[in-house]
Amino acid sequence: MAPSTHAAVRTLALTRRFGDFTAVEDVNLTVAPGQFFGFLGPNGAGKSTTIKMLTGLLAPTSGTIEILGQDFAAHTVELKRQIGVVPEGLALFGRLTAPEYLRFVGRMYGLDAATTKQRTEELLDFMSLADQNKKLIADFSHGMQKKLALSAAVIHAPRVLFLDEPFEGVDAIASNTLKLMLQGMIARGATIFLTSHVLEIVERLCTHIAIIQRGHLVAQGSIEELRAGVQARQTGEAPGERLTLEEIFLNVLGTTGVAPPEQELSWLG
Repeated sequence: MAPSTHAAVRTLALTRRFGDFTAVEDVNLTVAPGQFFGFLGPNGAGKSTTIKMLTGLLAPTSGTIEILGQDFAAHTVELKRQIGVVPEGLALFGRLTAPEYLRFVGRMYGLDAATTKQRTEELLDFMSLADQNKKLIADFSHGMQKKLALSAAVIHAPRVLFLDEPFEGVDAIASNTLKLMLQGMIARGATIFLTSHVLEIVERLCTHIAIIQRGHLVAQGSIEELRAGVQARQTGEAPGERLTLEEIFLNVLGTTGVAPPEQELSWLG
């Protein structure tokens, strides 16, 4: 893929309200081309709402979105052909087989029949789904559906890939397969925007992260920059001690050192 001087993803004052509730407010994000970018936050912080806006599944209340240097609102169809999405709910067609589904998705993205057939076979083989050709997607396990959803998201070789909790409910073997594919995409110049609660995976894969809390962006930068910022604010830190992403995350959210609740579940022993 040719390098770009534009940000892969940029938002300005991105806001989404649901009635009186503001789910995302004034979010300014910048993701450079070729980055593996982690978007983190506690439950209900606004992660999925943000991804839905970035991928056209939900209209912003206000603010702007740029994908690959272009206004997303003005070039929606063109840009959707250059992005891939694994949404929170997967959104698969359960009454199709895996080959039928991938062929449908490939043609929807404008691939010719021969290319679609070739990529379908390669993806199913890579994901260890080739022996499931006659089984309906509705009968797939959750992990198999995750692998199929990722296959559908990349069949057209997107320049930007959005992943909402791709490792949730996936076993170690399937997780390793997904990671190999994603790392290969980064090596070829794609950009990946990932949300996940599994911070160990984010720390292993991502180079840059942003943290959202109650709809507000509270941190953004490389993991090393955020680690240095947290350590600079701490006192009594052991020299040379390297903070984990979990420790950075909890510190940024202000939840380190919080006293346990007074009320305990005594019946648990």
